[in-house]
Amino acid sequence: MTVPTIDHVILTRFNLPSGGTEARIRASERWLVNRWDLFERYCAPSVAAQSNRNVSWIIYFDPESPEWLTTAVGPYAKQGLFTPFYRAEVPYDVLLADVRQVSTGSADMLITTNLDNDDGLAIDFVERLQAAVDFTDRRALYLINGLIKGPGGVYLRRDADNAFCSVAEAWDQPKMCWADWHLMLRRTMPVVEIDGAPGWLQVVHGENVSNRVRGRLTSPAPWISRFPWALVEAPQPGFGDLARDRIITSPLRWLRDTGRATARRVAIAALGKDGMQRLKERLQR
Repeated sequence: MTVPTIDHVILTRFNLPSGGTEARIRASERWLVNRWDLFERYCAPSVAAQSNRNVSWIIYFDPESPEWLTTAVGPYAKQGLFTPFYRAEVPYDVLLADVRQVSTGSADMLITTNLDNDDGLAIDFVERLQAAVDFTDRRALYLINGLIKGPGGVYLRRDADNAFCSVAEAWDQPKMCWADWHLMLRRTMPVVEIDGAPGWLQVVHGENVSNRVRGRLTSPAPWISRFPWALVEAPQPGFGDLARDRIITSPLRWLRDTGRATARRVAIAALGKDGMQRLKERLQR
C-alpha cells in the first residue's frame, strides 16, 4: 500500500465558553492566569519540540478574553506555533472550516488530535501517530502509555482511552476527534492502540477537575529526553519510595481507579452523555 499523505491538526480548547459551573471557573482571572502559566510551562514547549513538524495547531479562546491574554497569545501566533481562533462556540461546520483553513485540505488522510491546555506531548508524539496511519478508513488512535506528574513525583500510566485521543479519516465528511468524549470514541469506530514509550504527560495540579495521580511511581531520568521541559526538576524517588509505591500505594490506587472506572461506565450506560454532563455540573456546584 502507498503511504498516505496526511493533514494533521491538533485541537485545544483554552477558555472556550461552556455551560454550567465550568463557565464561571474558566471566566475567572485566577483560573486564566494559572492556566496560562501551565500552558507556557508544559503544553506550548511540547508542541514546539515535535520531531515531525507536519502538524498544525488550533487553539480556541473566548472572544471576551482579557487583553493581557490576547496580548500574550500574539507572539506564539506570529511565530506560527498555533493559530488562535476567538469563538463563542464551535459547531461542527465552524470546526471543519477552521481545520481546512490551517491545513492543505487535500491530503489522503486527516488526523485531528485533542490536547488539553495544561498537558504535554512527548517529542515524537506526532511522528509515532502519523506512522501508525497505514489504513484508509476511519479509526481512533491512542498512544496508550504516558506519564503523570504530580506533587509527589512522576508516575507511569497505561490508559487505552486517554484524553490525548486522535481520529484519522478521509477528508470526506470527517467526524474528527471532538465527535465524542475520548472515553466513548471506540463505540463508534475501530481503535488503534499504539504501545511503546510514554507519549504524553498529564500534570496534576490544584485546578484539575478529573485528573489525579494514577499509575506507578517511576524515576523521571529515563524520560527526560522525551519531556525535557517538564521533568528536569522532577523529584528522584529513592529505592524505599519505589518499593513502598509498588507494594502498597500503587495497588490501592488501582483499586480506587478500577472502582471509579466501573461506576463511570455504569453511569454512562444508564444516563448517556447528556445525563453524565448534567450530573458532572451538579457535583461541581
